[in-house]
Amino acid sequence: MKNKLKVYRAMHNLTQEQLADKIGVSRQTVIAIENDKYLPSLGLAFKIARLFKVKVEEIFTYQEDDKDE
Repeated sequence: MKNKLKVYRAMHNLTQEQLADKIGVSRQTVIAIENDKYLPSLGLAFKIARLFKVKVEEIFTYQEDDKDE
């Protein structure tokens, strides 16, 4: 899954620490999500989308791996 979390965070002038505080996770979790190392739970993905007042699909997009075909 790809995401635009870093873009939305920058658009709202939030540091990783500030975003982490707002969504109730650690800064390390925000870093991992931004670097595609961690997939957020559905609940967390919706919490992030609500914070930025956008649909969850605007931040997170599913991409199938070529290996799965």
